[in-house]
Amino acid sequence: MSDLQALILGILQGLTEYLPVSSSGHLAIAAALFGVDGEENLAFTILVHVATVLSTLVVLWREVAWLFKGIFKWQMNDEMRYMLNIIVSMIPVGIVGLFFKDKVEEIFGSGLLIVGIMLLLTASLLAFSYYARPRQKESISLRDAFIIGIAQACAVMPGLSRSGSTIATGLLLGNKKERLAQFSFLMVIPPILGEALLDVVKMMKVGVASVAGDTSVSALAIGFAAAFIAGCFACKWMINIVKRGKLVYFAIYCAIVGIVTILLS
Repeated sequence: MSDLQALILGILQGLTEYLPVSSSGHLAIAAALFGVDGEENLAFTILVHVATVLSTLVVLWREVAWLFKGIFKWQMNDEMRYMLNIIVSMIPVGIVGLFFKDKVEEIFGSGLLIVGIMLLLTASLLAFSYYARPRQKESISLRDAFIIGIAQACAVMPGLSRSGSTIATGLLLGNKKERLAQFSFLMVIPPILGEALLDVVKMMKVGVASVAGDTSVSALAIGFAAAFIAGCFACKWMINIVKRGKLVYFAIYCAIVGIVTILLS
């Protein structure tokens, strides 16, 4: 992987992790165009995912500090309830990660057709949530957190946007736009870090050199920096987009990219 390819893939990961257009789908398309095998560059994949988590912590540091400050009061307060929602939302994706990880990896290697189909599904979810008008709720309940977590678990499919699925599901359940983007971005931090940890264990077993492939140290550093900076920008942008309710434009984009991907797969 060249430095330029690492720069492009890093920017793509940082932007699409938060925008509802599927980071996995866009990375699969870009990898196919560049001739890059993600499995052979596991170290790069780990770094750009960790970079996006760090960008979330930077952008939402006040919310993260609020959560930890409330948790250490050791009482059932708003912060503890919010953290319980995040924990409940992790259950479905945790089950998928523990018991179906190999199946998911097989799907990732099955070509771009599934990516195109999932992009069309993402477009449908975003469009439906834009036009639906359910009764508004004041807060995200444990039930809603679990259902949103199921949406996140389904979004392990390449091309099915994680942020798009979770935010659209939350909107369809009647949760307020102002709360959803923040919750969607915070709830993904533990699963991404957990997946990165599993990949690090795998990397230690087979050796760093074998999973880094032909990726140089400079390419790894460039990809990490690009994903972090793009992630900070996209996280802030996406929160404002959700508040204004402009997700339908991403539905149009996903539909176009999905159709083109299917035609060219």
